[in-house]
Amino acid sequence: MIVGLAYGDSTLSVDLPDSRTTVIEPNHSPGLRNEREAVENALRRPIDSPPLKERIQPSDRICILFTDLTRATPNERIIPWLLEHLKDHPSENITLLNQLGTHRPNTRKELCQMLTPEVVENYRVVNHDCEDTDTLVQLGETRTGTPALINKLAINADLRIVTGFIEPHFFAGFSGGPKGIMPGVAGLETVMSNHGEKNIGDSRATFGITDGNPLWEELRDIALRAGPSFLLNVTLNEPREITGVFAGDLIKAHQKGCLFVKQSAMQAVESPFDIVITTNSGYPLDLNLYQGVKGMSAGARILKDQGLLILACECREGVPPDSPLDTLLKSANSPGEILTLLATPGFVKPEQWQAQIQALIQSRAEVQVYSALDPQAIKGAHLKPCRDIARTVYERLARLGPHAKVAVLPQGPLTIPYLT
Repeated sequence: MIVGLAYGDSTLSVDLPDSRTTVIEPNHSPGLRNEREAVENALRRPIDSPPLKERIQPSDRICILFTDLTRATPNERIIPWLLEHLKDHPSENITLLNQLGTHRPNTRKELCQMLTPEVVENYRVVNHDCEDTDTLVQLGETRTGTPALINKLAINADLRIVTGFIEPHFFAGFSGGPKGIMPGVAGLETVMSNHGEKNIGDSRATFGITDGNPLWEELRDIALRAGPSFLLNVTLNEPREITGVFAGDLIKAHQKGCLFVKQSAMQAVESPFDIVITTNSGYPLDLNLYQGVKGMSAGARILKDQGLLILACECREGVPPDSPLDTLLKSANSPGEILTLLATPGFVKPEQWQAQIQALIQSRAEVQVYSALDPQAIKGAHLKPCRDIARTVYERLARLGPHAKVAVLPQGPLTIPYLT
């Protein structure tokens, strides 16, 4: 059986034993016949909201929040269509704010690639900086008493238009919706409080759960403090075609999108597997190992204790090197030591949530990574390099015996399996 794994810009073909391999993919949703028309219709007839144009006065300042390079949102399509819908509004009253969260800023070249050169040339486009306190304003506190800081450009706008796409998220339930504001344009200490050890370690902070998820409920509450917001979220299939458009009320439109995604992306399996092969959905989602933890988390849901998890993740940008995640991983001698550090009162480090989830997976399974990374970089992240996925699988099956089974998630976290 040849299975094509999403990997970088292409597909990685792996030969696996037919009788012992289960391929788990999303239920295919066809792309919309006319994507632009669907977006226009959603803006005119939104969910639980007046039409977008009816919510805007000519003098209003509008802030359009868009997702960064690490997300698969088809910004190059929906942002120009949105701006065309708003063509009668003065362009000087429109700011586009990049939902970077704690990620690195995107270059002008990347912004042109993401938004089109015409948009970058004709509109004000700003990278959010979570550490620039001069650009942040406080909206109360998080549940731990930490200041809830959000970008001033978003807060000072008369209306926020939050764009993005909805997929299952490994600790926030689903992406999209209020995440575009918090953590999308939030301050670093706010994000670190919300993504702290207690919230990340909560069993309800996982794929497919929003209500009852303490992490998601807090980010929702903070996002709502920002003031009136209008949502424009889409759902996608494997070729990145738009399958649904959900516009309108920030929460209610997002809820409808989540229900749509849940029906296609979440797949039930009866029992765990000895070996699970997963990806991080290919480029741009597998840019680095930081993002790759999402793919690990999806696969780990159906892996036996002490099983083998193999992540195929190109990581063309590395871990990335010298990032907060890289520094934290190198500060400990083992995944267990990372968990001990994170549980220490007062210990807080940027991007610790990725290290915590990786370490929790490694506490019960072996994790190998097939990537463009140097093997030493993989080992430095407390992971094992995998040089040949098929050979590794066959060798492990030979050791485990004839009843051992393999599961493959070719699209990684675009498919979320769960045990029945």
